[in-house]
Formats: sequence, structure tokens, C-alpha cells
Amino acid sequence: MYMVLKGIQAFVMKYHTKLLILILIVIAGTICGCANSAQNAPPMQAVDFTGVSAEEFDNEDFDLLEEEYAEQMVGIPDPLEPFNRFMFNINDTLYFWAVKPVSEVYAGVVPEPARIGIDNFFDNLSTPARYINCLLQGKGEGADTELRRFAINTTCGILGFGDPALDQYGLEPVYEDLGQTLAVYGFGDGFYLVLPLFGPSNARDSIGRLGDSFLNPVSYVEPTETSYGISAVQFTNSNSLCLGEYESFKSITVEPYIAMRESYVQYRNKQIQE
Repeated sequence: MYMVLKGIQAFVMKYHTKLLILILIVIAGTICGCANSAQNAPPMQAVDFTGVSAEEFDNEDFDLLEEEYAEQMVGIPDPLEPFNRFMFNINDTLYFWAVKPVSEVYAGVVPEPARIGIDNFFDNLSTPARYINCLLQGKGEGADTELRRFAINTTCGILGFGDPALDQYGLEPVYEDLGQTLAVYGFGDGFYLVLPLFGPSNARDSIGRLGDSFLNPVSYVEPTETSYGISAVQFTNSNSLCLGEYESFKSITVEPYIAMRESYVQYRNKQIQE
């Protein structure tokens, strides 16, 4: 397996540009058009709170503040905002009524060390996507790191449940995905999009998520119901390790939808630049 991956690495490093041509042609018009609209959008301005005390605000003031804050975020293309807000509210409701309760029960049954091990296992399974995207971006060192992590964690880490590559050798995972790869090749974010359950995304990253799914070994498990079941376990396990974070985020934001959108864009831009 190691030699096969090394052979793939040599081939992709040589032809990584050509391997993306078909993908780029298919989505070029849509995303580039949205990217141009984002570039032509007016710049954001700061809100001036100087000299205003907390007592001077009433509910109407906060409503006006939210409207003004929303207007200042127009630099982020969001032509589907009504739909996105609807999906944001759906996801919010699903989180508090289903995802959170199930994750809490799961966390109460499965000890944290075991849940961390399961998270490591699924992270190890996602190596092919990170590895290929490192190659497509011309990041040979990152690809080598992912290959070494996979070899160490699959063997010494017992199928990836442990992470000796990080704990003993200091090899940090290189989180690259197809969305970042497309960005490296010059594709803009496109329009903002809120996906069911998955949350914030954009046109480019949604296509990237779909492309990366073909490199996910779980998607090839038969029957399909078993594949869905494994994905559900992965989703629940992941959420059980970050309970309370979403609530904390909502508690410190004036307008959660806009704050989530802005945070996502900044987070992805940082990932792409690294």
C-alpha cells in the first residue's frame, strides 16, 4: 500500500494541474461569476460605539444595530440569504432537539478516551482526501507527512485509534481538501450556502465536499444502510467532543446567522492561506 501511494504521489505531482482541468471547466462560470460579484461589493465599515453606554440601548436600538450590522456584511455574497436563514434555523432546531440530546446520551455511555480514539480512527480514514489534495496543490512535504502519519497510525496506532504520529513523532495532520485546492487554482468562494446538518459552506466548498466524498472509504461500504450508519456514528461522536461550543458561540453574538457566516469565511480564508 505504501509503495502504491508513493507511485500515485509521483504521478500526481507531475500532472496535478491537468488532473483538475475538467473540474475547473465545469464550475468555472458559476464560481468565478460569484467571485466577481463579491469583489465588486462595497467594503465593510466599522460600527462606532464611542460614548454610548449600555443603559442607552433599548430593544429598538438593538434591532437597528442588527440591521446596520447586516448591511455592513454585504461584502460576503449571499444571494440565497432567505434560504440560508431558513436552513440555519432548521439546523439550529435540529441541534437542540436531536443532535445535542443524542450526543449527550452517547457521551454518557461512551467514555471520552474511547470517543477520542474513534475520532482518531475516522480522521485516519480521511487521509486519502488530505493526501491527494496536498499533491494537487503541489505540497509534496504535506503529502509525505500525511503518508507517514497514515503508516504510523495504522500500524502502531492500531488502525488509527491512536495517534502516535502526533504524540511521539510530532507529525501534525495537514488538513487540505478539494475546496482549498480549487481556491489555490484561482476559484473564488462563490455564494454563501448553509447545508443541512453540515452548516456553513459556499459554492466552491460544497463542490469540494462532494469531490472529497469519493475519497472517503466509508462511502464504499455495502450495503448503503451500513455506510449511512457508520457516518451517523462519526457525526454523533464528533459532536459529543464539542458539546457546548455552539451554545457559547450563540451567547456572545448579536446576530448568530451573520456571525456564523463571517466566521466561516474568515476560517476558510485562513486555511487557504496556510
